[in-house]
Amino acid sequence: MTQTDITSSMSTELDRGKSWLARSDLRPTRQRVALAALLVGDGRNRHVTAESLFAAAKDQGERVSLATVYNTLKAFCDAGLMQEVTVDGSRSYFDTNTHDHPHFFWEDDGHLTDAPADQLVITQLPNAPDGAEIASVDVVIRLRRK
Repeated sequence: MTQTDITSSMSTELDRGKSWLARSDLRPTRQRVALAALLVGDGRNRHVTAESLFAAAKDQGERVSLATVYNTLKAFCDAGLMQEVTVDGSRSYFDTNTHDHPHFFWEDDGHLTDAPADQLVITQLPNAPDGAEIASVDVVIRLRRK
């Protein structure tokens, strides 16, 4: 890959990140644009932890703190750009695919992947208690290798 190809690729990733961020009311700060480019710059959806995104940002030479990554991911979720998927009650993954869909959690190496939504059939949910309504249903199917 030539230097021109690398520069063009980086420009495309930044443009995708800026376009994705523009779908919200969030101010496009340098750090938000850089993190957005890492999340959606290649045009694919991904699942990240704050720590894995922080490491990727550091690998790209971005000067960003882990606290800023956490805050930015939360802001992206609040803006509807991502969704948070909690595993084990304490471990959070952040998913750029905001459509309702189930997930596989691979216990052996601790990563999250999309599960085929067309294969999941939920025939009935319990009634919500009085004074409450169901906001969402998260399905995380835990897997381990045989």
